[in-house]
Amino acid sequence: MFKKLAIGAAFALALAPAASLAAGGEGHVEDFAFSFEGPFGTYDRNQLQRGLQIYTEICSSCHGLKYVPIRTLADEGGPQLPEEQVRAYAKNFEVWDEELRDYREATSNDHFPESADENAPDLSLMAKARAGFHGPYGLGINQLVRGMGGPEYIASILTGYTGKEKEEAGTIFYENTAFPGGWIAMAPPLAGEDVEFADGHSNELHHEAQDVAAFLMWAAEPKMMARKQAGFVGVLMLTVLTVLLYLTNKRLWAPHKGKKQA
Repeated sequence: MFKKLAIGAAFALALAPAASLAAGGEGHVEDFAFSFEGPFGTYDRNQLQRGLQIYTEICSSCHGLKYVPIRTLADEGGPQLPEEQVRAYAKNFEVWDEELRDYREATSNDHFPESADENAPDLSLMAKARAGFHGPYGLGINQLVRGMGGPEYIASILTGYTGKEKEEAGTIFYENTAFPGGWIAMAPPLAGEDVEFADGHSNELHHEAQDVAAFLMWAAEPKMMARKQAGFVGVLMLTVLTVLLYLTNKRLWAPHKGKKQA
């Protein structure tokens, strides 16, 4: 009976993705190679700075980053902008001040503004929210095995537009191969060659999408590198402790294991 149940459960899990695809539920998510993937991966500072530029010049007109303090742009492991540059960058935004009951020029101690459009989701935690999109629901198998997660989903959305449009109930939808259901209300935000990078990096659509996805991953997980380092140190210490306990155990029991009972 248990064997039949196990076979049935495995068969159901195998059919679930196919059924969702047939119903237009899941989109095709491309596997991008990000520098921060894997146990020893780290953020690419230049890539984060390019992603910040794309967000500022294109995405920020609709989407916000309300959970991200502007001052963290100078933090180690992130874009690492100079302090003076961060203060100058903050002046690009206006924030609501409860004491003044009015908008004022942002400072580096403020957070990024909220989304300007009510229908545009905030991007602060987007990469983290979509981290477990692939594989059995809630497990994120592909994220664990192949490093596929939120950044891949974001980059795939940005590069998944086919150019087809349709109108329903007065709203224009755009066909997107990565978006669940196949149609999305957001017009293509990137077209390639949208920005000019100071470091001369390629600004083709594929690269722009990857850069801004990496920046949004940092926005959602700014302490990822610190956690990786702490985890590595923890595993190393546990390994050393295990070896020491094993050797101690052998030394303590060695005189007794060789004795025969009379």
